[in-house]
Amino acid sequence: MTTTHQEHVSHEHRHGPGCGHTEVPHGDHVDYAHDGHLHREHGGHWDECERAGHTAHTGHEHRHGEGCGHQGVRHGDHVDYLHDGHRHAAHEGHWDDH
Repeated sequence: MTTTHQEHVSHEHRHGPGCGHTEVPHGDHVDYAHDGHLHREHGGHWDECERAGHTAHTGHEHRHGEGCGHQGVRHGDHVDYLHDGHRHAAHEGHWDDH
């Protein structure tokens, strides 16, 4: 999984279990949803955790939306849905794997 490394500066809050932000499993680590961003701890600071590039999730017939049974997480200008350890986002008629 390739992600961009963009340090989230001036982030005083320490994320962790019970911190009040949604935990989002993401490959080999956990992101925390905070103010429309996904943060991960990295080398003593917090990074914006964003996948590099565009990855379509093929063979995904399920339609995510309110009441679909998967947790929605605000991510910038859209909502990702947590599904089987992935974040899915609607994109041009298919679902992206974030």
